[in-house]
Amino acid sequence: MRLRLLTPFLRTMRNRFFPAGTVPVKSLAVGLFGLLVCLVLYLVSLKVVGYFHRQSELGVILSLKIFQMAWIIMFAMLIFSCMVTSVSTLFLSRDNEIIVAAPVTPAEIYFMRYLTTTFYTAWMMVVFSLPVFGAYGRVFQAGIFYWPLLIICLAATALIASGIGMALTVVLVRFFPARQTKDIIFYLSLCFGIFIYIIFRLLRPEDLVNPDKYAQFVEYLSAISQPAGPYVPAAWSANLLSIYLLDRQIDWLLLALLAVGAPSLFFIGEWLMQQFFLTGYTRSQESFGGFRPFTRRSRYRPGAAGWIFRKESKTFLRDSAEWSQLFMIAALVVVYLYSFKALPVERSPMQTEYVTNLISFLNVGMTGFIITSLAGRFVFPAVGAETPAFWLIHSSPLSINRFLLYKFLFYLAPFTLLSLLLVVTSDALLAISGPMWWFSVIASLVICWTVVGMAVGFGAHYADFKAENRAAALGGMGALLFLFTAMSVVFLIIAGGALPMYHFMRHWIAGREIHLAHRAALLAWLAGSLLLGGLSVGFFWRKGCRSLTG
Repeated sequence: MRLRLLTPFLRTMRNRFFPAGTVPVKSLAVGLFGLLVCLVLYLVSLKVVGYFHRQSELGVILSLKIFQMAWIIMFAMLIFSCMVTSVSTLFLSRDNEIIVAAPVTPAEIYFMRYLTTTFYTAWMMVVFSLPVFGAYGRVFQAGIFYWPLLIICLAATALIASGIGMALTVVLVRFFPARQTKDIIFYLSLCFGIFIYIIFRLLRPEDLVNPDKYAQFVEYLSAISQPAGPYVPAAWSANLLSIYLLDRQIDWLLLALLAVGAPSLFFIGEWLMQQFFLTGYTRSQESFGGFRPFTRRSRYRPGAAGWIFRKESKTFLRDSAEWSQLFMIAALVVVYLYSFKALPVERSPMQTEYVTNLISFLNVGMTGFIITSLAGRFVFPAVGAETPAFWLIHSSPLSINRFLLYKFLFYLAPFTLLSLLLVVTSDALLAISGPMWWFSVIASLVICWTVVGMAVGFGAHYADFKAENRAAALGGMGALLFLFTAMSVVFLIIAGGALPMYHFMRHWIAGREIHLAHRAALLAWLAGSLLLGGLSVGFFWRKGCRSLTG
C-alpha cells in the first residue's frame, strides 16, 4: 500500500516529462540545458577552488572551510523549506480528503508525504550542488570513489533534513491548530532565523579574512581548521568528505551516523505521525471563525484592477506557506547585504575604487539571479494558483490579456522594491557613485521587469490548475524552462554591458575624457537590453494568452 500511494506522484512526473510514453523535444532541451548550466557551475567552481588550492596550506584550509559552510547553510535551508512545505502537504493538501477516507494508516501517509516532500524541497539544491562540490574532488584529485561518497552524503543530508522538518511540523500542528497556521509558520521562521544566526556565529566567517586577530599565525590556522559544527548532521557530511579529500580515508563513524540518522529520524517522524496526525488534521478542517457582513458601507467601488489586487493579496496572506517565506527572504537579504559591509576591500592589491566598482557590477548579476529564483517561486505559479475556479475569470468580461497585466502589476511593485533595495543598499555600503550607480540601478530594473513579465507569461502557458499547492507546480517542465530561459536572458544583459561599462569606467576613474563612442556603446547596450527584454516578455506573454484562451 505504501508504494501504491506513490503511484499518482510517479505518474504525474512521468506525464510531465514523458507524455504518452514518448521523449518530447522539450524534455530533451531542458535536460541538455540543465547539463550546460551544471557544466558552467562546475567550471566556475573549478577555477575558484583551484585558485584557493594553489595558494598554500592557508588556501587549502580556507577552501575546505567554505566547503563546510556551504553544507551547513544548505542543510538549514532544506529544513526550513521542508517545514514550510510539509504544513501544506501533510494537513492542508486537497487530496487529503480522499487519502484519509481510504483504508490507509497515518504511517503509510507519512511515508508517501516524506518522499514527495523530500523530492519537492531538495531536488534543485541537490542537483545544482553536485557540480560545485564535485569541483573539490577534481581540484584535490580525490579519484572516482569521491563521487559515490558525495552522492551518499547529499542523499543522506536531504533525508535527514526532511525527517527533522516533518517531525517538527507534526509536533507543532499538534499544539497549534491549523487554522492558526500563520502562527505556526511564524514560529518556524523565528526558529530558522535563530538557527541561522547561531550557525553563523559558530562558523565565525569574519575570521576567515582576519588573521591579524591572532597573535601567532599558527593560532589562526588552528582556529579556522577546526571541524564545523560536530553536532549538526550536515557537518557530518562536510567533515567526512573533507577528510577524504585530504587523506583519502573514510571516517566510518561519520558514515555510520549518516546511514543511521536518516532512517532513525524517519521512524521518529512516523511514530509522531501515528500519535498526532488525526488530531492535527481534524483541527485543519475548522473554519477561521468570525463573520463578514455582505453589505458595504463605503461608497468606494474598486475597478477590475482593484478587485484583482485585493484577491491576490488576500490569497497570499491566507496561505501561510507563502507569506511565511518572507521571513526567510528578509534573513537572506540581511545576510546578503551584511556581506558587503564585511568585505575586506582595503586588503586587495588593486586600487579600492576598481574593486568596489567591479563588485557593484557583479552584484547586478547576482541580484538578477535572486529575482529570477523568487519570481519562479511566487510569480510563476500565480496563474495556476487560481485552481479550477479560474473558470470565473475566463467567463467574466475581463480579457485574459488584461487579467495577466493585473497579475504582472501586482507582483511588479514588490519585486522592484526588492531589486532596488539590494542594489542601492549594496552600492551605499561600497560607497559607489557616478556612472556605476546609475548602471546598476538601470540594469537591475530592466532585469527585474523582464523576469517578472516572463514569469507571468510562462506561468500562464504552463498553468497547472490541479496542482496540490504552489510548491508542487515548481517541479514541472514549465518551471525548469522558465528558470533556464530567464537566467539566460539575465546573463545576456549583464554580459552585453560588461565591455562598454569597462571602457566607460576606466576613463571615468582615471579622470580622462569619455569618448563619444563609449557613450554610444552604453546607449546601444541599453537599447538592446530593452529590446531583448521586451521581445522575451512579448513572446511568452502571447503564448500564455493563447494557452488560456485555447
